[in-house]
Amino acid sequence: MEVPVNFDSVSLDGLLNDWVGAMREFSVEAVAILGPNPFGGNEDRQVLAVHPPVLGEAAQALAESRDFGAPWRDSDAPLVAWQYIAKSNHLGSSRWRLLWLAHGFQTVVRVEFPLPAGRAFECFMFSPRELADRAEAAALVWSALNIWPLVRRSLANARSPLSPRERECLVLAFQGLTARESSQRLHCSERTVNYHLANAMGKLKVDNKMAAIQRACWIGAI
Repeated sequence: MEVPVNFDSVSLDGLLNDWVGAMREFSVEAVAILGPNPFGGNEDRQVLAVHPPVLGEAAQALAESRDFGAPWRDSDAPLVAWQYIAKSNHLGSSRWRLLWLAHGFQTVVRVEFPLPAGRAFECFMFSPRELADRAEAAALVWSALNIWPLVRRSLANARSPLSPRERECLVLAFQGLTARESSQRLHCSERTVNYHLANAMGKLKVDNKMAAIQRACWIGAI
């Protein structure tokens, strides 16, 4: 298990703490963010962040489950899910539900942010009570949508192995520019662009530019 990024990032953990604080009027007391394992299979997910940190094991159990994973995204399931996890019919099947219930949580609202090739970032917001109506769930969804750009940027800054120039070259390649066109945009040689792209491919453990672009998307760098 990789350590969630916010355990080593004061800025990201502070951002999550402020987010949870802002949602306390809806009794939300925890958030967990899952993302694809860029070096794993299609269903492999990682706990990118969880707050408060004491819920790390419960978040890891959620990531290891198949709930909301690839089969969910391949179906017609919605990008937003709202579940009362204290319902008895869930208790026999999902370890993550038992762990979150043991911490006193009863409701989860999930918001998905799709990525290329069937992957996604997932934000989970947990409350110790049952939400009163759809309006409360909708307010939490809007909260996630509003803060997600900041969270994603903070996650990418904390976990990306790419240098600023390597990321810049990948972004231009993602936009469809050739190495020559990128060199003109960056005011450097074509050889320099190819050098940065090769370094990015090495760090992302792939052997071609398209795969590097895809993995950069999966870690939020693009």
